[in-house]
Amino acid sequence: MNIAAKRLATVKEYYFSKKLREVRELMQAGRPIINMGIGSPDLAPSEPILKALKEAVTFDGAHQYQSYQGLPALREAIAEFYHAKFGVDLNSAHEVLPLMGSKEGIMHISMAFLNSGDGVLIPNPGYPTYASVTRLVGGEPIFYDLNEEGNWFPDLEALEKSDLSRVKLMWLGYPHMPTGAKATTEQLERLVVFAKKHEILLVNDNPYSFVLNHEPMSILSIPGAKDVALELNSLSKTFNMAGWRVGMVMGAEKYITDVLKVKSNMDSGMFYGIQKGAIAALNSSESWFQELNEIYDRRKELILQLADTLGCTYDASAAGMFVWAKLPEGITDAEAFINDILYDKSIFITPGTVFGSNGEGYIRFSLCVSEEKIKEAIARF
Repeated sequence: MNIAAKRLATVKEYYFSKKLREVRELMQAGRPIINMGIGSPDLAPSEPILKALKEAVTFDGAHQYQSYQGLPALREAIAEFYHAKFGVDLNSAHEVLPLMGSKEGIMHISMAFLNSGDGVLIPNPGYPTYASVTRLVGGEPIFYDLNEEGNWFPDLEALEKSDLSRVKLMWLGYPHMPTGAKATTEQLERLVVFAKKHEILLVNDNPYSFVLNHEPMSILSIPGAKDVALELNSLSKTFNMAGWRVGMVMGAEKYITDVLKVKSNMDSGMFYGIQKGAIAALNSSESWFQELNEIYDRRKELILQLADTLGCTYDASAAGMFVWAKLPEGITDAEAFINDILYDKSIFITPGTVFGSNGEGYIRFSLCVSEEKIKEAIARF
């Protein structure tokens, strides 16, 4: 009996869900796989974060249902963090909504604002979940091209010439994933003007803002952005808390209220102890960011050596926890290239095609691998 919903025909199993199953099978067969494919931090959260979690476990009421909007103290910590790091003023009671990871927010936002047939501008290359969720809720993905020549920023003049009458949302994220490209203040200002002109809600996905990026930016710092923009962020990358599932969405009260209507019907508030740990994370000192980036700097230097060994080219100044590299001259098939390396050298690297057709000809290395493992990978060649 086939009773699957028709919407499932619009999506496939997430690439990493499928590919990592293959990688695990190779490992179970005794292959010494080095996984450079995913951005899951291998480092631990700081001691104050872990201490806050442990202490909260014994708090009276810690194991009961929590507020759908999160602890007031968590919302206040998020607002204070955004003021200190981005110069953005947020009303913690009405313009901040904690999430169980920013990926959850992609679904909530899509359900809150998209009707069947609404168009959604999605970056190519970009995070595959934007398109998958758009299809699941009945929207129409409209891919906009990003390329190396344009420094991975949308050609807004070309978009102006297209039919935008059905477009309701536009997904973007800088520092960009998977390329690590950064946007300037002027570019973000142009996006806000574009969104206002065409009555499009921008959603900036900003989880890589503090990884190897000395000038973190929020689209909400642009004057007038709250009228047309939401921003997602996460503690996963910045504080090594990927498995904790802590994210947040920020923006004008009218938009946050709509997202809360969806969220409150789909889940409950996150565990009390995790919220207390998140508060401790958001209050981290500058030394935390410096020490984390020192580790990633050393890893990146080694990953670039590996890319050189493979004959790849790259932008060494890109931000984030990945290295986006162009395949060696004469090689065009990214998936065939990484599969040869996987089965010949037992090293898993992500093909650029995972992120869209404009990812063909590129591969992505993760920095979530120890220096020892990266050195071992280099030695295998």
